[in-house]
Amino acid sequence: MALTKVTSGAVSGLATSATTDTTDASNITTGTIPTARLDSTLDLSSKTVTLPAASVTAHATNPTKASIEALGIDLPAADLTGTIADARFPSTLPAISGANLTGIDAATVSATDPDSPAQGDMWFDTTTGTTAMKVWSGAAWDQMSNKFTASGGTETTYSSGGIQYKVHTFTSSGTFTTTALGVVDVLVVAGGGAGGGSVGGGGGAGGLIYQTGRAVTASAYTIIIGQGGTSASNSRGGSGTNTTALNLTANGGGGGAGENLSHTAAAGGSGGGAARESTAAAIGNQPSATGDSGTYGFGNNGGGAGWDTGNYPAGGGGGAGAAGQKPASSAASGGDGGAGKQVNIDGNNYYWAGGGGGFGYTTLASGYGDGGIGGGGGGSGNTSGGSSGGGSAINNGAAGVTFGNGGHAGANTGSGGGGGAHSQYFGGNGGSGIVIVRYAV
Repeated sequence: MALTKVTSGAVSGLATSATTDTTDASNITTGTIPTARLDSTLDLSSKTVTLPAASVTAHATNPTKASIEALGIDLPAADLTGTIADARFPSTLPAISGANLTGIDAATVSATDPDSPAQGDMWFDTTTGTTAMKVWSGAAWDQMSNKFTASGGTETTYSSGGIQYKVHTFTSSGTFTTTALGVVDVLVVAGGGAGGGSVGGGGGAGGLIYQTGRAVTASAYTIIIGQGGTSASNSRGGSGTNTTALNLTANGGGGGAGENLSHTAAAGGSGGGAARESTAAAIGNQPSATGDSGTYGFGNNGGGAGWDTGNYPAGGGGGAGAAGQKPASSAASGGDGGAGKQVNIDGNNYYWAGGGGGFGYTTLASGYGDGGIGGGGGGSGNTSGGSSGGGSAINNGAAGVTFGNGGHAGANTGSGGGGGAHSQYFGGNGGSGIVIVRYAV
């Protein structure tokens, strides 16, 4: 700051001394006033202070943060208020580059789950019908929002094709409880029919429903497991009862016909086999419905009886995968039960709902009818009884008895029992049903 030379009057604020008359302005026309000669506070309230023109020009218009700071002025945050006008922004903002962003985990979008994920990695899953974001927990891919969970039955897990599944198996009635909207695969198998008593036809398998991609809501679904039919001497076998789950109903299998010609085979999910010279084969009546996964709902007709009056071969019960076999007119062997349907819903390639084998009375080495996979074998009037249809069912059926009862179907397979031998022998009982539900986790 420059001071203007004082040419007249007195200068206030100057200390006096014995050698200097400080009241006379002529005494300070030249030189510098020592700091010690000034008061600690200089009062310029009544004076005019002139700043250099260069300083005024630099900061008079369009001040910047740098120019304000150059004056030694520090603007406190409290003074920085208001809204920045749009005109103060450039017309085009710079493009945002992900390369400059740090500390942000990116999500992977791919047709398969990423290999070797780290905890916290995310993946948009479109392969399991859920179309949802998932996050790696360190052990599994968890759905991030509205995570679908359920309870009920016997709960297990398995992995197939890189997808982890949770499985709920119901071998008895219960409740399947869900917590959110979701999509599941479901197998529903009804109880199988019993074989006919005394020269009886094989029992028909229970109806089978297998549907993938079935939508469910947050609800408590009642599961009812159908029971297998029971047999009696010299009469038609009892039919199995229905299995219901997730608003689906599988029809119980029809009982096989007995020796009495008035005891015709019963219709059902799959029909029972005919007996002793009867031409009537029972009809399989499980509806074949169209749904999200295409056609679902499986059942077939029972087999008719043969015409060999000396040996009385009976027909096999229908299975979910094929109709029961009708013996050839010149054959003495009972008809085989229809094959079950192979469904891999729990990590096992089991066959479900096989038909029961028909009775055969003969001196031949194979006078019986074999059960369809899971079904009971037919009884025999002379040689060994028919074999069960076991091998890849959850519970194998029993073989028929020589000169005796038909074989029982395996429990929780929905298969039919074998036809019984003559002389008041019983047919085999049908197998109880099952419900299996799975979903990706």
